[in-house]
Amino acid sequence: MRVRATPRGLPLTEIGLGAAQLGNLYRETSDAEVVDTVDTAWEHGIRYFDTAPHYGVGLSERRLGEQLRGRPRDEYVLSSKVGRLLVASPETAHLRDPHDFDVPADPSRVWDFSRDGVLRSVESSLERLGLDRLDVVYLHDPGEEHFDQASSEGIRALIELREQGIVSAVGAGMMDAAALTELIRRADVDLLMCAGRFTLVDGDALAELLPLALERGVGIVAAAIYNSGLLSRDRPSPDTLFDYQPVSPELLARTNRIADVCESHGVKLPEAAIAYVLRHPAVVSVVVGARGRVQVEQTIDRYEKDVPPALWSELESLDLIEPVD
Repeated sequence: MRVRATPRGLPLTEIGLGAAQLGNLYRETSDAEVVDTVDTAWEHGIRYFDTAPHYGVGLSERRLGEQLRGRPRDEYVLSSKVGRLLVASPETAHLRDPHDFDVPADPSRVWDFSRDGVLRSVESSLERLGLDRLDVVYLHDPGEEHFDQASSEGIRALIELREQGIVSAVGAGMMDAAALTELIRRADVDLLMCAGRFTLVDGDALAELLPLALERGVGIVAAAIYNSGLLSRDRPSPDTLFDYQPVSPELLARTNRIADVCESHGVKLPEAAIAYVLRHPAVVSVVVGARGRVQVEQTIDRYEKDVPPALWSELESLDLIEPVD
């Protein structure tokens, strides 16, 4: 597994494991699947792991911490997120979580990007993880409603933790390339997780975010590179999703044309999806969620595929993808 370093020297493996599935995303993940997921990732050289309080209202952090505690702490990079405090909610414990995680709706999430909220969130994450430090902390998808506080008070609190040596790198994870770009302009961030806005079919981040990240020495972690499933199969089905919504006929047709060209070069669509984002010099890692040994090994196989440069040239000449250089 190759490693890329952030401009400030934090080493990340080119593939990171996203741990939302460890929080029972969409369905229950068994304890055996949790063990298989992390063990397989480790066996194949993955040393970057990403989680969040939001994932299963703390379940992902607890499970990931259990799997990492017996491994050498200096050999891996761990990131979590702030912005959603977990608060006991016994009155909703009989309900299921309303945010697509198969867990009880207790605790509940409370938005909080204040300094106190950020500090409490980091402390609580360390308790759930059972570890002594986080390497990276992201503001978690504040959205328009919370962006001003997150990009001022929230990020200042994270920078304070970095200056104290409690965390090594700070930034934000969002699906909004414009907001991530604005955060670079406002604050001294190290690393940004760009979800879904730099993919084989969405080049939104190429206009401003990635060039500014290179200019300011900010690393980019690419996430949601399959755009909610559109790029996760060799051929997208008509009922597939794009950004959690039904895909438009126009985008579906374009994606199938991309798949045609990929096949003519002996490459599968998901293989191209991973290779494409790793071509950009601002990208330091690609985080892919997985559940169980088979899915992790599938990700590794896709990552290791040798993609010929001629594929990119043809896709660019047909205006099917945005050039990355």
